[in-house]
Amino acid sequence: MSDVDNEFCSSVDLQLIDEELQNYALIDIENSLQINGSSLSRFEGIPLPDMSTSHHRNSLVMNALSYDRQCLSEEHEIQLSSMIDEQRLVYNEVMEAVLNNKEGVFFVYGYGGTGKTFLWRTLCAGFRSKGDIVVAVLSSGIVATLIPGGVTAHSRFGISTNVTEDSICSRIKPDSDLAELLIRAKLIIWDEAPTTHRHCFEALDKSLKDVMRLLHVGNAELPFGGKVVVFGGDF
Repeated sequence: MSDVDNEFCSSVDLQLIDEELQNYALIDIENSLQINGSSLSRFEGIPLPDMSTSHHRNSLVMNALSYDRQCLSEEHEIQLSSMIDEQRLVYNEVMEAVLNNKEGVFFVYGYGGTGKTFLWRTLCAGFRSKGDIVVAVLSSGIVATLIPGGVTAHSRFGISTNVTEDSICSRIKPDSDLAELLIRAKLIIWDEAPTTHRHCFEALDKSLKDVMRLLHVGNAELPFGGKVVVFGGDF
């Protein structure tokens, strides 16, 4: 599948049924009314929204789910059939860890041109086609354009440019949209890892553990709070 096809897969709106669309619209109206001291409950005949919808105000989650699942499913099947043995081995290991709810930290080493980006795109397509969230980050802003939804690690996690052994990710707070995104994510991919200082990885590890501990989710005793994380790069 071409890059153009993949961009199409990632450019559609979030796919929702009519009831979900209505609920999101009602939530937005209710939020606007409450800001002005009012509520939909004051208007007879208008249904009230289900405010328990976890990501109704979280644009990060909404964007992470805004993919054409059918398009990605087709892309996933095509790319799977094109994988070489080494790629398939890594793919299977990561898939098994995620699908069986196992923790796992992997490092995929390979020279430029050996197919790491192809592997990342296949993993992203596989999970996103099922409505799951993948957080993909890279060390370089230029390289980030090669993976759909990819951004730099510093931008996504809020890592200081002057990172030290005491640094944490400033954007990952228990009540933040980013924390919810990371908790819901099935997989975190971090490419070009060898070009990043180890304190950046330690900052993410500490921040995820802190959030998991405070929110009582995951496992704060495990690396990265028990999330499945795949690093990649070329030394």
